[in-house]
Amino acid sequence: MLQAIGLTSIPRQGAPPAVDDLTFEALPGTVTALLGVRGSGKTTALRLMLELEAGRGVAYFRGRPLHRIAHPAREVGVLLGDVPGHPARTVRGQLRMLCAAAGVPASRADDMLEVVGIGALRDARLGSLSLGMDRRLGVACALLGDPHTLLLDDPAKGLSPRESSWLFGLLRAHAAQGGTVLYTTEDPKEAARTADRVVTVDGGRLVADQDIAAFARTRLRPRVVVRTPHAARLAAVVSREARAAQRSVEVVTEDGNRLFVFGSSCAEIGDTAYRHGVLIHQLADEIGDTAPPPPPAPTPTTASSTAPTPTLAPAPRPVPDTPVVPTSTPPPAAEARRSSPPLLVRPMRTPLQPVRYELRRLIGVPTTHLLVAAVLVVSAGLSALLAHTGGTPLPGLLAAWPRVLPLPPAALGAGLLGALSFGNEFRYPALASGRGTVPRRLGLLLAKLAVTAAAALVLGFLVAVLNWQVLGLAYGRDLASVPENWGALSASWSGLVVGCAWSGLLAAGIFRFTAAGVAAVLAVPVLVVPLVQKALAGPSARSIAGLPGRLRELAWLQWPYEMDRWLLAGLRVLAQPVGAALALSLCALLCGYLLTGLRGRVRW
Repeated sequence: MLQAIGLTSIPRQGAPPAVDDLTFEALPGTVTALLGVRGSGKTTALRLMLELEAGRGVAYFRGRPLHRIAHPAREVGVLLGDVPGHPARTVRGQLRMLCAAAGVPASRADDMLEVVGIGALRDARLGSLSLGMDRRLGVACALLGDPHTLLLDDPAKGLSPRESSWLFGLLRAHAAQGGTVLYTTEDPKEAARTADRVVTVDGGRLVADQDIAAFARTRLRPRVVVRTPHAARLAAVVSREARAAQRSVEVVTEDGNRLFVFGSSCAEIGDTAYRHGVLIHQLADEIGDTAPPPPPAPTPTTASSTAPTPTLAPAPRPVPDTPVVPTSTPPPAAEARRSSPPLLVRPMRTPLQPVRYELRRLIGVPTTHLLVAAVLVVSAGLSALLAHTGGTPLPGLLAAWPRVLPLPPAALGAGLLGALSFGNEFRYPALASGRGTVPRRLGLLLAKLAVTAAAALVLGFLVAVLNWQVLGLAYGRDLASVPENWGALSASWSGLVVGCAWSGLLAAGIFRFTAAGVAAVLAVPVLVVPLVQKALAGPSARSIAGLPGRLRELAWLQWPYEMDRWLLAGLRVLAQPVGAALALSLCALLCGYLLTGLRGRVRW
């Protein structure tokens, strides 16, 4: 069961709240429609229930608010518009990535594709999907965690009748299995066709909460739609004959050549038009909405033996067994807001399987593969060119690092991979649908750091091996010999590519776009290294020789003596200007990320 109690949004710029003390229920095994015109507060109500907007009130999902549910994706499925995924990602890749976020097996993605009927489009790109296919994918995303409750914001908007019929059939099947379905709509006839219960809101307040029988009886009336170039003449004839026969017939004129006739039938209107020679362009039965229409109001013409004064159809009347909040005497809004508990916007949790999520995010788009290929090609070309011109030592040849460049292509590529890690999260927030903010939790950060470091190491290894093979093939194995200090060189190379990747990652996470990450990577050699070189200029007055032994005396864990050599090699790397500058930049960026993203109590 879904219970919304006292939902009230925060007023903005002196305007009344979009949702004001809204209370209703959606029962399990039923489809509930939240009905209202545009601007009536339907979407805001959903966002309040999902804790996407601040306000007052509470929403219970089977007795628990959303922030008290351990795995929200397994309790509540949400569809709030289009799927916010990278347009180059495949349909299957998007679902498998979200499976990792929801903590469900990857095979669930293929099952959901078959359920929503787009199994044949599993390899299609998100950017190529039509509106109907995108809506099916959104439903598949909502069903990934096998939730009990589904919340959908105007799911049939823009769909063809066939797609709408399929969608509501799926929602009906979910409700038949004991689930709870709540969706918003502006069309009362759609609500009457597809829902079991209709909750009507207007101006953010509850107007009526009715089962479908009571809703159809009080809100919908059968009518005859007539389109004719002689609307005024036909309206007068129908009214005159209704008075003569002492029948209650209501005629409403709209748009000059269109009539709505209540209390008659197509056959009677057709006979009347034929007898009086009135040309008819359209004649059809329809179920009409009797809610007060928006301005400008239609001009009615009523013919009745007992009520000759023209009147519109009455507004929806409350039935005895349905709770209604009358609009004439609303409860004081200030008192309702004071009695409701505060509703806070809470950040989304980290993915349940963050490493698997980050791997799927990294390799699921062609940008990663194109970037790696470009780095390998450019590195191989630069290495061969540097060897041909001479003057570059072997480590520079293997790294393809000419002196005119601030960084080698591999380091720049690793930095761009790191920047894209958070940059694409903010640009295509698959984790934060409807929130606008990406969860910057400790678990997600550690997963991104680990995956980005692994990708940078693989990229650096591929570049070194490829350049070694190119040099050996072009100039012989004498030039491509293995250097004696290959261990220290490998550590320096690994530290450079990983440090650049982390710099791009943290900067993009702080400033929320990819360009900031790339700028941070380039700022290390261009701005920070010269400052460090100036600070370290001159001979050293002290030496760190013997530091591993002194650390061993302080530590309770005794590591092997072979580790001393690696520790000293790492310290020498940090003592170099580039290493020191990279370490200082990473410390500053990490502190900035923690201050901006993990304020308050640290959450996993």
